[in-house]
Amino acid sequence: MQKKILFIFGTRPEAIKMASLIEECSQHKKNIDFKVCTTGQHLEMLQQVISFFEIKVDYELQLMKPNQTLFDITTIGISLLKPVLEDYKPDLVMVQGDTTTAFIGALSAFYLKIPVAHIEAGLRSFDNLSPFPEEVNRKMISTIASYHFAPTLQAVQNLVNEGIKQHVYNVGNTVIDALFIGLEKVSSEKKYADFFNYLDLNKKIILITAHRRESFGEPFNEICEAILLLSNKYPEIQFVFPVHPNPNILTVVNEKLTGINNISIIKPLSYPQLIWLMHRCNFIITDSGGIQEEAPSLSKPILVIREVTERMEGVDAGTAILIGTSKDKLVENAEKLINDISFYTSMALAVNPYGDGTSAKQIINQITNIWK
Repeated sequence: MQKKILFIFGTRPEAIKMASLIEECSQHKKNIDFKVCTTGQHLEMLQQVISFFEIKVDYELQLMKPNQTLFDITTIGISLLKPVLEDYKPDLVMVQGDTTTAFIGALSAFYLKIPVAHIEAGLRSFDNLSPFPEEVNRKMISTIASYHFAPTLQAVQNLVNEGIKQHVYNVGNTVIDALFIGLEKVSSEKKYADFFNYLDLNKKIILITAHRRESFGEPFNEICEAILLLSNKYPEIQFVFPVHPNPNILTVVNEKLTGINNISIIKPLSYPQLIWLMHRCNFIITDSGGIQEEAPSLSKPILVIREVTERMEGVDAGTAILIGTSKDKLVENAEKLINDISFYTSMALAVNPYGDGTSAKQIINQITNIWK
């Protein structure tokens, strides 16, 4: 008899990390029926990933409205999820990560006594306000979930330290599965190279991404000042900055970094465009959690422009350096990667602690074994 799984996600990172699980479930049609529910927490960016991975969506909630707050997303989201759960009656709800969508998906399932599987469980920064609201979201999901699929041994230990010891599995991170699937797709299509035709692939490229709330204000000013200093000192290096549309980011970038010959200020990239560029850049300056996980599989060093990260495994493994948002620290570490070949190589060749691309298979096999 088939068991039913409902995937709930609403942001681009969630969709990326769920894609390989959905694909894996399609290989188990004899035992698993599944449906996909999207909340639309990220609407346009979410649709790009759904199209790229050819995901069939069964329920589209279109949650987002102009000027919504976390209160709105939470209360409206729960009310929209209730009829979906009552209609499909899944045996298991799968949520991923630490978004508000993941939290309300888990909470809604709990209200109807439906078991929850938490993908990417056990991440902790140990600071409830950084990242906000993600740190508290994932802790609350851990309290609700029946099955915890952790990406690393440290994440497993974090759960054990909180008294969560049953059905905790170290499976790696599904983002690596998605990365390998995605690279295979983009490498065969010329349109991605054409999109970046303004870049000279014989020169070094530094990719920059930044979007987190905790960096708004003076921290982001420092980041931009560091990039400006580096671009002036190293005119032969190409800096590519896909800028988040949030005014707290966009306004500062426009004021400080436009009109510089070797800085390309561009619109946010689609997922396939991003992994194409990641594959070809020299190193990455970022506050993105997903990039901290993906870049080591591409042998790209990472400078993490955050004060704390829940992904310390990469820092400990030597794939990333946590530098905060200080201009001086950013310049110092970027120059070290630019000028010190042995240092660069040690980071580029460090082993990715986040998995080998088999996470989805491990998770679905574990679930089917539980159901036997």
